[in-house]
Amino acid sequence: MEAGTRSQNTATVESPRSAPPVLPWTLRLRLFASTTGLDLAERRDGTVNRFLLSLADRQSPASPRPDALGVRSADVTVDASRDLWARVFSPATEAAATSTPLPVLVYVHGGGFTFFSAASTSVDGMCRRFCRGLGAVVVSVTYRLAPEHRYPAAYDDCVDVLRYLGATGLPANVAAPVDLSRCFLAGDSAGGNIAHHVAHRWTSSSNSPIRLAGVILLQPYFGGEERTEAELRLEGVAPLVNMRRSDWSWRAFLPEGADRNHPAAHVTGEAGPEPELAEAFPPAMVVVGGVDPLQDWQRRYAAMLRRKGKAVRLVEFPDAFHAFYGFPELPDAGRVVEEIKAFIESNSSIHCDPAA
Repeated sequence: MEAGTRSQNTATVESPRSAPPVLPWTLRLRLFASTTGLDLAERRDGTVNRFLLSLADRQSPASPRPDALGVRSADVTVDASRDLWARVFSPATEAAATSTPLPVLVYVHGGGFTFFSAASTSVDGMCRRFCRGLGAVVVSVTYRLAPEHRYPAAYDDCVDVLRYLGATGLPANVAAPVDLSRCFLAGDSAGGNIAHHVAHRWTSSSNSPIRLAGVILLQPYFGGEERTEAELRLEGVAPLVNMRRSDWSWRAFLPEGADRNHPAAHVTGEAGPEPELAEAFPPAMVVVGGVDPLQDWQRRYAAMLRRKGKAVRLVEFPDAFHAFYGFPELPDAGRVVEEIKAFIESNSSIHCDPAA
């Protein structure tokens, strides 16, 4: 499908429902348990029951010893006053320590701006697979969560992690040697939204110490007051994402009183001006799933980048639901790592030395 295709459907237009995706029963059970835990933690008054969430959000510690994938990890404090930290994943093989410095993938997790951290078992496992499959050092950011910390706290935190990397680099005892001229910013779902806005801010500054080589958005979380064709067609059918959960997340994250056409959510120009992207805005890769209710917003985003003359690679997985990359038993979860690796390799010739 052409990236510029736009849906004209709204909430008043009837849209036929799609059939549910065919998934193994074990995966269906995991998805049910995950969504049930999150739904119970979402209070009607817009707050989060963090105690209930802690029961559903399993945590994994950092592991300085190599795991089965040959990956080690360590936690790095960026700003203790606001509990801003990152988990660094590094290949632990002897070859990695003596080879050419590795690219860096700064990763921003999803979770509707309100859930998870770099220590969440699902995020930790995914970043380990990225580290191994991409041959890169992965810096997984733990940003402040809504609704306790609304827009723009998450954006501020991720910008400050990039500043930290540019100013101090990574401690030699937690990572293989890295090449900050090959620094890529990535995120999934809400993390994809954050990655776009951070890249926008970063490249609009004249004194950024690192120039981003690329931005990778896995099913980024954009939206608006409009109900798109995919949102209507997949309502009650697609796993994980529905309009009720999505609306709750936007209310938790956006400023009090703001609607979904706020520029943090709506970046594609239908309900307001498109963002003015700097010339240095990096090449982008946008991953879309055919069973994701957010897919129309994601294609519109890719089309917006193209209208502005930005390089964008749109990668579609027709049978993929939202957050499919977090389930390694799915073939598409392995394929998306291959696509990311190809994108990193194709953009690694863009060298950008960090400033002093």
